[in-house]
Amino acid sequence: MAGLRARRGPGRRLLVLSTLGFCLMLQVSAKRPPKTPPCPPSCSCTRDTAFCVDSKSVPKNLPSEVISLTLVNAAFSEIQDGAFSHLPLLQFLLLNSNKFTLIGDNAFIGLSHLQYLFIENNDIWALSKFTFRGLKSLTHLSLANNNLQTLPRDIFRPLDILSDLDLRGNALNCDCKVKWLVEWLAHTNTTVAPIYCASPPRFQEHKVQDLPLREFDCITTDFVLYQTLSFPAVSAEPFLYSSDLYLALAQPGASACTILKWDYVERQLRDYDRIPAPSAVHCKPMVVDGQLYVIVAQLFGGSYIYHWDPNTTRFTKLQDIDPQRVRKPNDLEAFRIDGDWFFAVADSSKAGATSLYRWHQNGFYSHQALHAWHRDTDLEFVDGEGKPRLIVSSSSQAPVIYQWSRTQKQFVAQGEVTQVPDAQAVKHFRAGRDSYLCLSRYIGDSKILRWEGTRFSEVQALPSRGSLALQPFLVGGHRYLALGSDFSFTQIYQWDEGRQKFVRFQELAVQAPRAFCYMPAGDAQLLLAPSFKGQTLVYRHVVVDLSA
Repeated sequence: MAGLRARRGPGRRLLVLSTLGFCLMLQVSAKRPPKTPPCPPSCSCTRDTAFCVDSKSVPKNLPSEVISLTLVNAAFSEIQDGAFSHLPLLQFLLLNSNKFTLIGDNAFIGLSHLQYLFIENNDIWALSKFTFRGLKSLTHLSLANNNLQTLPRDIFRPLDILSDLDLRGNALNCDCKVKWLVEWLAHTNTTVAPIYCASPPRFQEHKVQDLPLREFDCITTDFVLYQTLSFPAVSAEPFLYSSDLYLALAQPGASACTILKWDYVERQLRDYDRIPAPSAVHCKPMVVDGQLYVIVAQLFGGSYIYHWDPNTTRFTKLQDIDPQRVRKPNDLEAFRIDGDWFFAVADSSKAGATSLYRWHQNGFYSHQALHAWHRDTDLEFVDGEGKPRLIVSSSSQAPVIYQWSRTQKQFVAQGEVTQVPDAQAVKHFRAGRDSYLCLSRYIGDSKILRWEGTRFSEVQALPSRGSLALQPFLVGGHRYLALGSDFSFTQIYQWDEGRQKFVRFQELAVQAPRAFCYMPAGDAQLLLAPSFKGQTLVYRHVVVDLSA
């Protein structure tokens, strides 16, 4: 046993010494000063703060425990995406008195604990709506004394608990881009120091918080190219049949009246059918008692009426139009008076006559010869105040107004529009209680006339050399006038209610238009421009909110 105890003795001493040495090491290490955290040469750092001057970029080798960072007089101008993501505990960030001009969309991503952000006295002139994305804990934000002229809508939406905002010292342009800010200021619980407009002149030095929303006219419209039909055409007529939307186009170059169908799924016009017509100038669809007819007016070879047979799903010729009476048709107008269906044909030949046809039982029959030997160019039916009228324009004399006589069951000449000695096209519209005529001229200015109770008076002249087509139309409360020309682009005018005149609105690149046609197609509002020399273009009317 003694030998056994003698052998165990040295082992116990080694164990005791080892334990004592370990304890001494702990004591020595406990007395050493803490290790200095990393700090870039341009910064002064403590364990949880950093103050940096003249830095060439956002310092990367900072202590991860930093909760406060100040950058001043930095030698860079752009704060890039994720610039501070290596400092996830940051609560205070001061970026004042630098030359920053650009802040990336996600510059502050990852700073979910940041409460105070100051970006003052810089050269920032624009921000993205995503600049402050991810700052869910931010309570104080200052963008004072920059060059901000506008702010993107909803830029402050990610800042759920923002309590203080300072935008002073910026040259805000109080146009439609700032309208949302006026609305936001009226409803936010954030305390915002007073800010003032630098422009436009009517709002200069006005407090943004006090701007009346009614002063912002921010809804505008535009016509954008929607579909290109790769063929010329000289007329376009939309129509509804069996709950579907169609378009009839006269295509003399293709020797056809082409029928297109609106595809509500693809939201495009698609080929549907063709009617042979070697010299078509107008294809006029009429739906009478649920039956579809298409009047095909041709310069040569006679004019015809076709009927759609739903059983054979084909167009078949129904009847001819008297070639002795209608020799050189130029326009067709269809209308209904006291339950009876009529169509009128404007004849532009020396020997023909503009004529009226009436539907009776199983066909259209000649009803009245209106205007002989006057080279008529266009027709416009006007049904106002219970007095149906037909206006006939001519290249050889002033437009003639006919009024329907219910006693005689025919049109009676009422007078002439003497202000215009000749007119290629005549159209009408109503604005408020007033009735207007639009008359296009190939040589000379086109005219806008207003009915004064006993006569028309001129209210506007529009330059229109080479014009053969014009069309007033109304889209969702916006009134326009399309005026075409063979020598220049098409002009779109918009009606100014205050001035009671059309003002130039937009130019469309349409070559030699022969008609304009407004066609609502579901939620798409379309303007068709058949061209004699080029492609037929389809434009869509869009509403643009400039405050968005």
